[in-house]
Amino acid sequence: MRDTLGQERAMEALRFGVGVDSAGYNLFVTGLSGSGRTSTVRAFLQQIAATRPAADDWIYVHNFDQVDRPKALHLPAGRGRELAADMEAFVRQARQQISHAFETERYSERRRQLASELAQRRDPVLEELSKFAGARGMTVEATPAGLITVPVHAGHPMTPEELQQIPEKDRPDLERRSIEVQAEVAKTFRHLSQLEREGAELLIKLDREIARFAIEPLLHGLREKYTHQPDVVSHLEEIAEDIPNHLPDFRQAGPEGVAEPTSPLEAALATDHTNRYRVNVIVDNSGLGGAPVALETNPTYYNLMGRVEYRATFGTMVTDFRQIKAGALHRANGGFLILDAADILTNMFAWSALMRALSTRQVRIENLGEQYSALPTASLTPAAVPLRLKVVLVGSPLLYQVLYNLDEEFRELFKVRVDFAPEVEWTDESVASYAAFISRRISEKGLKHFDSTAVARVVEEAARWRENQRKLSTRLRDLDDLATEASYWADQVSHPLVLAEDVKKAIAEKELRSSLTEERLHELITDGTLRVEVAGSRTGVLNGLSVIELGDHHFGIPSRISASVAVGRGVVESLERETKMGGPIHNKGFLIVSGYLAGKYAQQWPLALRATLTFEQSYDEVEGDSASSTELYALLSALADVPLKQNIAVTGSVDQHGNVQAVGGVTDKIEGFFKICQAKGLSGDQGVIIPAANLTHLMLSDEVVDAVREGKFVVWAVDHVDQGIEILTGRSAGELRPEDGYPQGSIHRLVTEKLQTYANLQRAFATTPNGEAASREPQTVNKAGTAPEG
Repeated sequence: MRDTLGQERAMEALRFGVGVDSAGYNLFVTGLSGSGRTSTVRAFLQQIAATRPAADDWIYVHNFDQVDRPKALHLPAGRGRELAADMEAFVRQARQQISHAFETERYSERRRQLASELAQRRDPVLEELSKFAGARGMTVEATPAGLITVPVHAGHPMTPEELQQIPEKDRPDLERRSIEVQAEVAKTFRHLSQLEREGAELLIKLDREIARFAIEPLLHGLREKYTHQPDVVSHLEEIAEDIPNHLPDFRQAGPEGVAEPTSPLEAALATDHTNRYRVNVIVDNSGLGGAPVALETNPTYYNLMGRVEYRATFGTMVTDFRQIKAGALHRANGGFLILDAADILTNMFAWSALMRALSTRQVRIENLGEQYSALPTASLTPAAVPLRLKVVLVGSPLLYQVLYNLDEEFRELFKVRVDFAPEVEWTDESVASYAAFISRRISEKGLKHFDSTAVARVVEEAARWRENQRKLSTRLRDLDDLATEASYWADQVSHPLVLAEDVKKAIAEKELRSSLTEERLHELITDGTLRVEVAGSRTGVLNGLSVIELGDHHFGIPSRISASVAVGRGVVESLERETKMGGPIHNKGFLIVSGYLAGKYAQQWPLALRATLTFEQSYDEVEGDSASSTELYALLSALADVPLKQNIAVTGSVDQHGNVQAVGGVTDKIEGFFKICQAKGLSGDQGVIIPAANLTHLMLSDEVVDAVREGKFVVWAVDHVDQGIEILTGRSAGELRPEDGYPQGSIHRLVTEKLQTYANLQRAFATTPNGEAASREPQTVNKAGTAPEG
């Protein structure tokens, strides 16, 4: 697998997660940013996807039963595009065929025949009505207002003037006869209306038959082509039933077979029902050679779930199934979807939508505006698409823990963790992998080739990034950057190959670009603005070491730690803790120092002192416990009244029994103090005390290594504070003997004597004015780290 450096555990987890075909076995990939997580996962999934069958195409079509609920259909890869093209051709050909069918002599003859049959049925009815009216001395005339009855006299209809001259005695009989004829007219009219309806139905039936006859060859070909897709065939049958209902869209056609509106208003309001026979292909997998692998870099709700778009028509926003757009879940369906976990969590509604889709195993397109509108609105509700895919989230280990602890649904849906290690064992195999990675980058980017010394120097730098003599960093982004920059510097001096010196140049130049803050701090130290002494001795003062991280640049810097002691009630204070400038880890380290003092020296008498510790000229929060051993050395120096060597800096945490424990950043800390000593002048006795457990973490620069080799700088490794205090003071720490305690002149003896003196002084001043002895119970430290008053 390309672009993997010692990630066997991660790759095995990937293979497992991809291989388990059960619900909930989605993957969460963790690891350091820049370790190649996303590129490695994507390349692996592409290899797996290439061996799997291509995913289906997905289309939306008109729903003839529920027009607001478009139907989702799936076809084999590539057939969706074919069906869309076929339906476009079908609509075009159907217009031509139907228009032609209605222009044939056969159709005209059939219409004349139906009209003749209707007339043959209508004429006897009218003749019978005429006879009925004539027998009653009346006639029936057709007017714009309908059929009316008129009396007949002397063989012709009477005029209004003649009607006025009819005698009164004859009028009742005339009205009776008129009423009888009008009733017969109404009866006849109903009969004629029924005949007209039957005639119209026959014409409609004729038109439908002609239309079905015209399109049947077209539909037959489509049925044959898509016979293995029953849903498509069923949809074609619905189209066949619907077209006769909208024949005007096919018959009233212009030169191109499209209905021609007669005015701009008609054009704006016209509805072309033939659009309902078209196909909206939302997922087209015709170009894939296997299952899809989608990487969504902007996982918004709509980019993930899809959307229904609208178009403006005559000032109104309208939509139909052709406006449905797919989301990343649709495109990845049947394959794999890669998402950045932090990105999806920062996009509103996207996370809950993803969890719902994975839980229900279907993706439903719903516009957010309709979900959260105060009033319901009419819109489309597309059918849900069944979901079968693997989702791969990429994020930090911390984000994984947060989601795992706070989101129960996440635990159910993402059961496979793929953890990319930040480091790999320094072996011949891993070195070969580094060389292969550099070779690939050379080919991809057109860089200069590396010789063996350059590769070796890159490997050493990778070990420096991890601060471990047995481990190499797996941050592929940093390796890529270093290879690119080394090739650039080799090109500047016209080297045909990248050499070790070009790699060193790239490292140095990158550090130079980022080290402005470091240089300013060094200037403040060398000119005395920040007091850091690298020569002489001081009581209760010692150089501690810390690491400052500024983006891609981190460096060590010394700072003075001082301690002062006096008679008190067993109070040991950290000014950083009291002023809320100390972080929780630093406060814990400080309390461990207090625990060491109590356990070491307060077994026979109370700890009758008040001690304060602080980082001098520190104006930011102090965090970490790497200065706890330094604080303890300063406190022991102040209690023993023995000066500490200022040419030595110290790092390391301590436990309550005085054991010195490993800390981070030892390489940066040593190099940071070395630069200060170098700026002020190397004396040969300057150096750093580190925990012995950190020896394997040393990856010092060539400059520091040369200085140590030449005796200009020293690195001491200790396991216990007794070793460290002896180096710093030149005195024996002292070992407790049952008969007479610690040896005379030893550090622990001097500290014990000072604390005993403090206890006696406290006892002497612990008597009230009336002569009663005050309580001699040892004072406890409250949560604020101070003794109770009084």
